[in-house]
Amino acid sequence: MMKRKFAKLASIGLLTALGYFGFTAVSSTQASAATAESLRLVALGKEYIGTPYLYGAPSFIEYAFDCSSYVQFVYSKLGISLPRTSGSQAAVGEKVNKAYLSMGDLVFFKSDSNAIGHVGIYAGNGKFLHASSSKGVTLSDLNSSYWKVRYVTARRVL
Repeated sequence: MMKRKFAKLASIGLLTALGYFGFTAVSSTQASAATAESLRLVALGKEYIGTPYLYGAPSFIEYAFDCSSYVQFVYSKLGISLPRTSGSQAAVGEKVNKAYLSMGDLVFFKSDSNAIGHVGIYAGNGKFLHASSSKGVTLSDLNSSYWKVRYVTARRVL
C-alpha cells in the first residue's frame, strides 16, 4: 500500500514537472536569426516611413495608419493575416522574452490604462517600426525613456 502511494505521488510530481516545463516552453528563450522573410518584412515596413497617422484607420489602406493597421498591413504583404487591434494581435504567435527579440517580432506597449494600446515591428538593433500618433510611421528606439517604461511583451509570428 505504501509503495502505491509513493508511486502515485511520484507520478503526480512528474506530471506536474512536465506540465511546468511544457508551460515554460511556450515562451521563446532565444533569438531567431534574421531570415529572408523577416528582412523582407522590415524592408517593406520601412517603405512606409513618413506615412501619416490616422486613429482607427481602415484596414488595408496605404495613405494613413494607426499602429495596429500598420502592422496588419505590413504583415499582409507577406500573406500573413493578423487581427485588427493591438490587443488582439498580442494574442497571436509565440511569446518572446525581450532579451531574445528578433527582426519581425511584434512588440507591445501599454497605454495610460495599463492595457495594451500600441504595437510595432521589431527592426533589430533595439529599434522598432510603428505608426506614432505624433510622427506617423517612424523608427524608434525600444530603450528610449518613453518606450522602455511602456513595454509589455513581444510575440513572434514569423
